[in-house]
Amino acid sequence: MSYQCIHTSTIETVEPRTLGCEECLKTGQVWLHLRLCRECGHVGCCDQSPGRHTTAHFHATRHPIIEGYDPPEGRGWCYVDEIMVDLPNQTPQRGPIPRYD
Repeated sequence: MSYQCIHTSTIETVEPRTLGCEECLKTGQVWLHLRLCRECGHVGCCDQSPGRHTTAHFHATRHPIIEGYDPPEGRGWCYVDEIMVDLPNQTPQRGPIPRYD
């Protein structure tokens, strides 16, 4: 029996607020991958990045669904249910995304 996420009703069509992790851009930190909040458009870095700003955004706002934004992954993740979710659409990148390799 597969579990269905009940938080998909929070998914919005959003515009990314920045061209990189909002917090990393302010502080000069680097990121590995970007995640997009599908409720408000916050762009944050992944948990493999030093700042872990997407997870921090979830804890601060309780916005449950994120999208793999850079690189585009075409899928979502629910922090509450800890499962992958299907997204109704993929958010186009505002690019070019700055690279921190």
